[in-house]
Amino acid sequence: MTDRDILPDTFKPVHYDLVIKDLDFKNWSYKGTVRIDGQLVRPATEIVLNTLELTLHKATLTVGDQSWDSTTFAEDTKTQRSTITFPQELPTSSSASLTIEFTGLLNHDMAGFYRSQYKPAAPAAASVPRDDEFHYMLSTQFEACDARRAFPCFDEPNLKATFDFAIEIPEDQVALSNMPEKESRPVPGGKKLVSFERSPVMSTYLLAWAVGDFEYVEAFTDRLYNGRKLPVRVYTTRGLKEQGRWALEHAPKIIDYFSEQFEIDYPLPKSDILAVHEFTHGAMENWGLVTYRMTAILFDEQLSEARFRNRIAYVVAHELAHQWFGNLVTMDWWDELWLNEGFATWAGWLATDYLHPDWEVWPQFINEGMDQAFALDAVRSSHPIQVEVRDALDVNQIFDKISYLKGCSMIRMLASNLGIQTFLKGIAIYLKRHAYGNAKTEALWAALSEASGVDVNAMMKPWIEKVGFPVLTVSEAADQQQITVLQSRFLSTGDVKPEDDTTTWWVPLALKGKIGAQEGAVEALSLTTKETTIDGVSKEFYQLNAGATGFYRVNYPEARLRLLGMQLECLTTEDKIFITGSAADLAFSGYATTGALLSFIQGLKSETHYRVLSQALDSLATLKSVFGDDEQIKKGLEKLTLELVEKALKLVGWEGPKDEDYNTSLLRKRLLLAAVSNGHEEITAEALRRWTAYQSSPTTSPIAADLRGPIYRAAILGDPAAAAKALKHEWFTTPAIDGKEVCLSALGHAPDEAVVRDVLIPFLFNISPPAAAADSVPAADMHILAGVLAANRVARPLLWKFLKEEWEVFNKKLAGNPILVDRMVRVSLPKFTDYETLGEIEKFFEGVSTKGFDRTLEQVKDTIRGRAAYKARDREGVRGWLVGNGYA
Repeated sequence: MTDRDILPDTFKPVHYDLVIKDLDFKNWSYKGTVRIDGQLVRPATEIVLNTLELTLHKATLTVGDQSWDSTTFAEDTKTQRSTITFPQELPTSSSASLTIEFTGLLNHDMAGFYRSQYKPAAPAAASVPRDDEFHYMLSTQFEACDARRAFPCFDEPNLKATFDFAIEIPEDQVALSNMPEKESRPVPGGKKLVSFERSPVMSTYLLAWAVGDFEYVEAFTDRLYNGRKLPVRVYTTRGLKEQGRWALEHAPKIIDYFSEQFEIDYPLPKSDILAVHEFTHGAMENWGLVTYRMTAILFDEQLSEARFRNRIAYVVAHELAHQWFGNLVTMDWWDELWLNEGFATWAGWLATDYLHPDWEVWPQFINEGMDQAFALDAVRSSHPIQVEVRDALDVNQIFDKISYLKGCSMIRMLASNLGIQTFLKGIAIYLKRHAYGNAKTEALWAALSEASGVDVNAMMKPWIEKVGFPVLTVSEAADQQQITVLQSRFLSTGDVKPEDDTTTWWVPLALKGKIGAQEGAVEALSLTTKETTIDGVSKEFYQLNAGATGFYRVNYPEARLRLLGMQLECLTTEDKIFITGSAADLAFSGYATTGALLSFIQGLKSETHYRVLSQALDSLATLKSVFGDDEQIKKGLEKLTLELVEKALKLVGWEGPKDEDYNTSLLRKRLLLAAVSNGHEEITAEALRRWTAYQSSPTTSPIAADLRGPIYRAAILGDPAAAAKALKHEWFTTPAIDGKEVCLSALGHAPDEAVVRDVLIPFLFNISPPAAAADSVPAADMHILAGVLAANRVARPLLWKFLKEEWEVFNKKLAGNPILVDRMVRVSLPKFTDYETLGEIEKFFEGVSTKGFDRTLEQVKDTIRGRAAYKARDREGVRGWLVGNGYA
């Protein structure tokens, strides 16, 4: 891309020496000095670099024995740059130093160098900042372009440099950074200056530091690195370190695993993990100091839900994969962010599967990850996985699940077709060739081609550069053993125009059912044209995309889909999940009927596998969401749902043995939630009995972690006003790390308009202070409650009404962080099913600045269009199937 809005190349940084001092916990500010060594490429009177919310006081440019001072700074807040003007022309030099004195803010926006509030689990060190409600810790979040909030820098990913870092802190607190501590020496005022070893060459967004009342648990790798075992630590604020043990069981093993698989040893002398109390995403891969949202890293053996074991293991693996793929080798520019995130997502699941094969994580990815990627990529306003990014400020527009989940799907599809070992060999070539540098996507394809002998670039180019994905429409010859396969772009609105359908993808067909092949054998055919005919296909059974590694949907003839629903013994877990998801998407878009989907789901009522039932329940929940304002359809779908879960529900019951396998514990929760949500009288009565007992005596009748969701759901559906009050109290006081998320999710299901309007929406949008902390959801967690409210038919219009009327309140609470604004728009609006509300949304946002979430807003509108079209098109078809099959 030649029109990137990047910094002038007058000064090329090579090394930073950054010192932070005078942390002011009253005014939330600090002072800093940064010396940037580098090259003056040409004579100039100006040097331009990135700054945001910093005040520059003095700059000095030194070349040899000469130096030039400046206090002339021109700040452009729109481009987040400052221009330093010197009184004389600066000479070209291969060795120049730019020193800047500045002050910055310890903001509360979860970006840059910021403060997080928390309630201490144990008495804190005396110097820890605190107010009437909270204590505070400090940490950084720099990706994509917020290093510039913390110190003046050349904040672009391909302007790599080494870093020396030192920070002055109270003597009773702990400082962390990317590298091990080099020295700690006392300084006046009860403080110490902590300095760290020099970092390797890296991008500014990977620099990190933190200050707080930290403690840690420690383990070591089994392998030796530079002759010694690598120390791995999980840091928390005081009183929480033991909840880091589950993560600590995994991190050293994952470091060893990746070091072997990538054929490059972990590059740093230590690996630290830090639990941060307020965090935008799940985690951030800062080199050597990975930071995490609390629920993504801490696990309480007594109080945490089983599903968080999986989340923590995966997120740890994902972030550690980045230590090679992203940190050691970094994308050249933000348009290739998918390369970082897609690979780390795939590698995260690969390592999790290696450590926990019994968890069956690839079926999980198909059910959760691929399904989300399909949904995002099926709208007209989706974007190619690799998009043009003019400047770093636009990167939030593509920092979405397409980069993570579609990216992972692309990597998984390619790895499966090349073979995992061949694929990993190519990865090793890529990492060794570009270590400590930057690389483009083509460099990865070249390395994989070298390892495999296949032209990977030709295969993958359409997948990366073009928007969307294909649906393969299958037609069967009437009297021959032959099928014809046609690929075309899939759109969830079903209104593909000729100009939308110009891409021809390389599609791995993975065909089962060739005549004469061994039972279960998969033929690795590929579709490289718009249409092809395949001979010798069994009329009794065949299947495309066996194993569900290809990123496409398959549209079988309706009779074939119905037959597959009776041939479940021929299908793997992955196959059942994929076929169910395909049938649901095809029904939604109008390529096929909802009756075909319901007939296939009906065939799953003897199924007991968690992931297969989850996919079926997800599909039924979508139908209920779209058509459920029709009482007859709603009741029919509820009856079908209860029939689907009945057999598995009887098997798992309310309690399981202590050593129960992981997937069964997850299945129990999902079945109980489905039972409560769809009116199962016996299950609901038992849930309410347990809720009443817990309310009467929490200590003698505690609720098991995995049963909280179903029991809280029954409570909020049964007595919304009383349960909302109790769950808000539970949210504020729970000692469980994941307890707040569980409470927020339950609260969002309140079916009472007054409770939603008068209790939950104020709770969501109140700003604390002045509101009490117990009556204000923190900005980082707002999307949890908002997403459930948006899915709640009663709450949805009330949430939209508030956003329309109180947009400034919304903006005030979140405007400090565009990622949070984007996320709230994404979760709050897409569940409507009528064109009238769509018109209101379009009209409202004509008068609002949508910079930072304009792409997301278009995706939201496309989603509503699809839901409204589906509702209008298939309402009577759904009703007819339910009546015809005895459900309504």
